[in-house]
Order: sequence, then C-alpha cells, then structure tokens
Amino acid sequence: QLQLVESGGGLVQPGGSLRLSCAASGFSLHAYTIAWFREAPGKEREGVSCITDYDRRSRFGDSVKGRFTISRDNGLNTVILEMHTLKVEDTAVYYCAAVGDPPSGICMLVDDGRYHYRGQGTQVTVSS
Repeated sequence: QLQLVESGGGLVQPGGSLRLSCAASGFSLHAYTIAWFREAPGKEREGVSCITDYDRRSRFGDSVKGRFTISRDNGLNTVILEMHTLKVEDTAVYYCAAVGDPPSGICMLVDDGRYHYRGQGTQVTVSS
C-alpha cells in the first residue's frame, strides 16, 4: 500500500521550533517532488514548501520564508520540514503530498489535484 505518513507535530510556544517528517512506504521517493501544505480552521489551504528530487530545488510560501527549511533523504525515504521562529498563525494541520518530478523542474505550492499521494496530516499548535 502506497502511503505518506507525517510525524513530529505538537504544541510549541511562539518562537519555538518543530521538525516534521514525511515518510513514504510502499514506494520510493526517488524522482518524486514532495510538498508540504497546511490547513487551519477558517483559512484557505496554504502551500508551505516543496522540493524536487532531480536537483533538490525548493520553494517556500511567503509566510514561512526565512523561518522554514526543507530537506530530503532518499535513503530513508523521508522529507523533513524544519520550522523555526514559530508564530501563532502557523497553527494548522500540516500534510505532505507527492507527485513525479515536473518537467519544468519547478515544484508547485498549489494542491489542485496534481499531487497524487497525500498523508493524513499532523497537528501543529503554536500557543503560549
């Protein structure tokens, strides 16, 4: 069974850090682009970050630039999202999604059906 499983969410104070993992099972992440999205009550789904496999090119949403980093370890079949200087507005369910590397080499931060696999998500709560 092809699955993506997120982990690492939790409760953190403003200014703190969290490290989210997206682990694939049933398939290899080789040649797959991985993206992170988040959903918060009353807000539109937001693209957080994505990374290709071919040249590890990454992108970040404007609201997280300079605070979040993304990396991947194909040997472990895992993508990591490191989140720093967390804000209350970062509170959301974070999920990862996968699609084959795009021919353009540019990953997209839009979940409009192009991502074929999605995890169930992990809750991140930033609160004092």
